[in-house]
Amino acid sequence: MGRKLQDENMDFLFKAVLKLENVEECYAFFEDICTVQELKSIAQRLKVAKLLTEKHVYNYIVGETGASTATISRVNRTLGYGNDGYKLILERLGESGA
Repeated sequence: MGRKLQDENMDFLFKAVLKLENVEECYAFFEDICTVQELKSIAQRLKVAKLLTEKHVYNYIVGETGASTATISRVNRTLGYGNDGYKLILERLGESGA
């Protein structure tokens, strides 16, 4: 499968992430590599994906996460037509809502 983002730098990043061993190491690495807003946005999108897979309505998700309806819509579209990354991680976390 062709990946739009795949290149040597992305491979290096993802290999680095796979070396992290616990939540504290994740905090240390991601706080160094991302801005606070970038991390909050990523975390918010994952929470939105969780709530969407649990069949919550947009108004509820807005109230729970503070996400805009545009963000919720983008995440919803990715859940339907993306690469199943959200589905994979939510299942592994036991949070699939299915």
